[in-house]
Amino acid sequence: MTIKKILGSTVSFAILMSATAASAQSIDELYEAAKAEGMLTTIALPHDWCGYGGVIEGFKAKYPGIEVNELNPDAGSADEIEAIKANKDNTGPQAPDVIDVGLAFGPSSKEEGLIQPYKVATWDEIPADIKDADGYWYGDYYGVMSMIVNKDLVENTPADWADLMKPEYAGSVALAGDPRASNQAILGVMAAGMSSGAEPGEAAGKAGLDYFKALNDAGNFVPVIGKAGTLAQGTTPIVIAWDYNALAWKDTLAGNPPVEIVVPSTGVLAGVYVQAISAYAPHPNAAKLWMEYLYSDEGQLGWLKGYCHPARFNAMAAAGKIPQELLDALPPAAAYEKAVFPTIDQVNANKAAVTGGWDATVGANVE
Repeated sequence: MTIKKILGSTVSFAILMSATAASAQSIDELYEAAKAEGMLTTIALPHDWCGYGGVIEGFKAKYPGIEVNELNPDAGSADEIEAIKANKDNTGPQAPDVIDVGLAFGPSSKEEGLIQPYKVATWDEIPADIKDADGYWYGDYYGVMSMIVNKDLVENTPADWADLMKPEYAGSVALAGDPRASNQAILGVMAAGMSSGAEPGEAAGKAGLDYFKALNDAGNFVPVIGKAGTLAQGTTPIVIAWDYNALAWKDTLAGNPPVEIVVPSTGVLAGVYVQAISAYAPHPNAAKLWMEYLYSDEGQLGWLKGYCHPARFNAMAAAGKIPQELLDALPPAAAYEKAVFPTIDQVNANKAAVTGGWDATVGANVE
């Protein structure tokens, strides 16, 4: 993975000292401080996304006395950022303590002063190219863009992006989010653009917009946010989503309907998400304890159970900490061999192209 870091504005000495002191706290001391706060407020964490249901339960079991207040599970990355902005002066239950957002949203949130630095105990095992050197944001997991297909409704499973243009897929294809706000959907557009040979970044974003315009004009695109329920109901028989979400939906559906998951043969895009703590977190100690849990062996394996490759995957694999059955449950390694990890600059350029051009180019109001 090669992902460039973007370093934001300088940080005051007081904030840096606070971050260092917090990082030096023992877990027991952090737990006591978090218990005194009594709550952790999360946002945009669907339970079937990356195994978050089990991760949240694991956190609550390990640290009783801390209520987990879950806001808007289906929100996109941009919605999470807006929630921080809207609640700067609010210490109530609508103010998120922590966020889990697409890679492009980490550096921009730092530049806007919306997040605060904190380095977990396992910081050194998070690859340098997916974390901010000052500890403002840090990669948590990654997967590849895939297609999940309702086999009761779709006889021939598409193998690549170009296939989705075929008349047999009329009224069938959806993105798993609004491409004006959802990182998953924004990168889905870039993956489609990459399949045409466009370079990751602005070029692929614009090519992806052209692709979805053609798909919409052909009557194949469905302007509905795709998820397990819409897939099963037949509203969105084919959904473009991260492989870990598709695999979790497959488990949830348990064969009703039967589904097939495909990693396209071209435009194979890998996407990294990042964690951060709100600069205005009402429960900063609970937020730090949450981060310690997520980046512990237990938390990392929790994400792996949800079919995600956690940030510490390579270090844990080298140390023999990953059970073989979890490795066997992942997509074949070949699915990742062609995967492209865009740089932050490329992710940012694509985001600007897609969010700024979707309405004018595609004109489909996804909701």
